[in-house]
Amino acid sequence: MTTPATDSQNAPSLKALWGVSSASLGTFVVSWALCWVNAYVVNDDLPNACGDLRRQSFPPEVTCVSANGTVTSGTAGWLEVLFFASLVVSALFMSMLLALTAARRKGHHQESNRENG
Repeated sequence: MTTPATDSQNAPSLKALWGVSSASLGTFVVSWALCWVNAYVVNDDLPNACGDLRRQSFPPEVTCVSANGTVTSGTAGWLEVLFFASLVVSALFMSMLLALTAARRKGHHQESNRENG
């Protein structure tokens, strides 16, 4: 039989999970803001100069497609990758934190029932 890990043993791993989760959430918000600024501030006058204007809402993007298929004024590819990757990492780490927290609460509840019962 193994002994359950104490709070002091779990603290560093939970702090690391919170750190990664917070950093990825911050990266997601910053990359979303950069996409929004590019779409609605930098390319604000694009609808006046483009015949085939395409809009995308997630992530925000405004692009102009010319007759030969060339796309201009789109969001940089690396920024879209950063946007979606940070969203996925944040969601995964938040779900891990929720699962670990639920498991710890269940373990503490069972442990206190054994001591009282």
